[in-house]
Amino acid sequence: MAEIRKVTCGVVGVGYLGQHHARIYHELSNCELVGILERDDAVAEKFCHKYKCRRFMSLDEMSSACEAVSVAVPTDKHCEIAVPLMEKGCHLLIEKPICASLEEAEKILETAKRRQRIVQVGHIEHFNPVMEYLEKNVDSPRYITAERLAPFNVRGTEVGVVLDLMIHDIGVVLQLVRSKVVQVDSVGVNVVSKTEDIANARIAFENGCVANLNVSRVSLNKVRKIRVFQPRTYLSMDFMEQQGYLMRMDGDKPDITNIRREKIPILKGEPLKLELEAFARCVAEQREPKVTASLGREALEIAIRVTEQIRKQGHDAMALPLPVI
Repeated sequence: MAEIRKVTCGVVGVGYLGQHHARIYHELSNCELVGILERDDAVAEKFCHKYKCRRFMSLDEMSSACEAVSVAVPTDKHCEIAVPLMEKGCHLLIEKPICASLEEAEKILETAKRRQRIVQVGHIEHFNPVMEYLEKNVDSPRYITAERLAPFNVRGTEVGVVLDLMIHDIGVVLQLVRSKVVQVDSVGVNVVSKTEDIANARIAFENGCVANLNVSRVSLNKVRKIRVFQPRTYLSMDFMEQQGYLMRMDGDKPDITNIRREKIPILKGEPLKLELEAFARCVAEQREPKVTASLGREALEIAIRVTEQIRKQGHDAMALPLPVI
């Protein structure tokens, strides 16, 4: 049996998400967690001790020791971290969204192409077992609805809820529909932050499919659901619970008695672990990742269109206090 080549890995930023990147690289058989780059001394000491890894003090030091790096800093810092690492030879997994602007996205794409570096964007739902099922069973979607709700968390508020949460479903829908976007109509409102906290987007595609996306980061409960309608078939899926149902019409007669409901068998798995394992394989085998920088840029472009529409409507008024509920 051939020996597994371990990819030397590092993580920039071991906060809310980055700590899980470090944990998983430490656990994966095809990875070696060499070290982390973290500005908080106490946090850095904690994870270096926990995973017996180094603390890097600069991007130069990290790039000289790591073949692959996760960029898990706030979105507005992605570009300034990613470009120097690629220039020094690192392959990257950049947490979603790829960055905060299209200009920065183009800079990342240009650098990756010129330096021939792999860039995978952390659209984690693409590695959720639910998405694997959808990709195999959605062939002619006509209408898609997605709902992604979360309780308020200060983390992520450097961007609005569209770039924080909706971009997940934008990426999913782009992958499932595979058609040019022809129209975007959006509404949104800020509740506790200076940017939109609740948003809705209706996205129409050239092939006739329409997607309706709802997001909120001021919800009491966490929800991550998607429904896909196509001829003779309706799929209702839950990304969080990793389960769902298929409704299919048997026969040609449009009768309720001809509709069959089936629970979908899904082999559950930790999406982030599947994502990082796939990234390491891509680096080891020098092949294109499932979620490329180009797909990340396309999702960002739609998210920015949604955000700009919302802000043009004047909904960025003074934030309201969060009600006690």
